[in-house]
Amino acid sequence: MNREMVVEDKNKELDDAKKKAAKEQDEEDQKLWVHYKNTHDQRIKDTLIMKYASFVKYVAGRIAVNLPSNVEFDDLVSYGILGLIDAIDKYDPCRAVKFKTYAKTRIRGAIFDELRVLDWTPRSIRQKARKLEKAYAKLEGKLGRDATDEEIAEYLKIDISELHKLFDETKKSLLLSLDEIFYDDEEGSSRFDFVENQKSDNPQLKIEESEAKKILAEAIGKLNDRERLVITLYYYEDLTSKEIGKILGVSDSRVSQLHTKAILRLRGRLARLRDSLIAE
Repeated sequence: MNREMVVEDKNKELDDAKKKAAKEQDEEDQKLWVHYKNTHDQRIKDTLIMKYASFVKYVAGRIAVNLPSNVEFDDLVSYGILGLIDAIDKYDPCRAVKFKTYAKTRIRGAIFDELRVLDWTPRSIRQKARKLEKAYAKLEGKLGRDATDEEIAEYLKIDISELHKLFDETKKSLLLSLDEIFYDDEEGSSRFDFVENQKSDNPQLKIEESEAKKILAEAIGKLNDRERLVITLYYYEDLTSKEIGKILGVSDSRVSQLHTKAILRLRGRLARLRDSLIAE
């Protein structure tokens, strides 16, 4: 038996062992959940909270990349723990949904609810974000390539340090609240009023969604290497800013800045495309 076959057999044994361990863990978790739902034993609940506390940190870390530095990560985790407790109380282990999948929505919701209470996106910040988006759209449309920080700063008539400060300030504008007034009619319609029922069959929506994904993929493909990598690792690989920072060899704040620039650049390009389509 050659070396390659030995390595392959060893890898197969490891995979089988991992699958077996995962299956046994799932069975143990299921017993724990059923026991808790039948008894509501506080000790079991505490065990579940401790078991999934690291998952709360993971979700909080994913959200933190879009927030300014004055928002404490520990605060996000505290808000998320409240969502975790709510998820534990309401989770039904008999349904074919994994707890982490169910809990993620509750944890994110709890964090966003607290951020909304703190008024984390004042109007002035959104205005600054729109100003940056327009700068990227107009300047890159004129240059036909990515605009550098220096060029954006010159366009806005500010220095580099002010631009970087602007990036940090506008991070929180990248998150959207479904409760925010989106269309100022007599009833004050919010974004939530425009969220479509995904269970309904809509062939036109599927075509539009496919086209939108294609356009977005092309826009992402035109980002510079570092910004594209940050977007890929964050949205496709589900890594946190800390994990991305280790891969790139940069700080969390630098990852956050790259992410902010990439989103603003994408928004600018998509806005430019939208305007060109409307003008036709």
